[in-house]
Amino acid sequence: MILHTTICGEGLPLLLLHSGGMTGETEYDEQSVYFSQRNYKIIRPDLRGHGQSGRLSGDYFDYCAEDIIETLDYLEIKSCHVAGVSLGGLTALIFANQFPERVRSLTFTGIFPEKKQNREDQLKEEEENLTSLSNDPETVSYLNTIHVNNDWRALFKSWTAPNWYPFHETSNVASLACPTLCIAGDGLSDEIEAAITFRKLNSSIQLAIIPFANHLVHREQPSLYTETLNLFLQEVDNSQKRQSR
Repeated sequence: MILHTTICGEGLPLLLLHSGGMTGETEYDEQSVYFSQRNYKIIRPDLRGHGQSGRLSGDYFDYCAEDIIETLDYLEIKSCHVAGVSLGGLTALIFANQFPERVRSLTFTGIFPEKKQNREDQLKEEEENLTSLSNDPETVSYLNTIHVNNDWRALFKSWTAPNWYPFHETSNVASLACPTLCIAGDGLSDEIEAAITFRKLNSSIQLAIIPFANHLVHREQPSLYTETLNLFLQEVDNSQKRQSR
């Protein structure tokens, strides 16, 4: 599926993948402005089941990497930096594993490499949170507005299925070939633990812990997130330039 995509700037392609329930246009605004002014072409797709892209069908993770590759092929982009948060982070990691030749670097936030023993409790809490959002008139109006072509309630429901989370993919980082950065907020101990576990699984993964932030670091501390990502991308780009000489 070719995804509905928002594009700005010119230069090296930087693919930014939004969190679950959001769209390409509703997330990464600060980062889009910053990097589009620094010689990057910003690509923000609506992931499958979100915004103006096609509806959710079957298991999202069976299609997410193919959606990205079809979209990049349509845009004639051979390789790009990829950054994603939460659902977008899962998509970014799966894409990097399946199509390593298309990824200049990988940055992910808010994802987990292993199933915790309290997974059932986590799913119950998630279901309660999503139910609360679904019953809030202001939230319902907003979601109806941004997901013009999709059933966001079905999307929410899919996230509460017992085995929906792709731990078989997130634990598969040992062979990642591209430069990789894992960012976590310091307000959630389980996400810090997850970042450390990623590093244990692959010692080349770089870690960044952002203060005064929780799950959505790019929103809660946009300047710190952006500066951290910029430092990482500059190091990767400079290193690749040196290698090509």
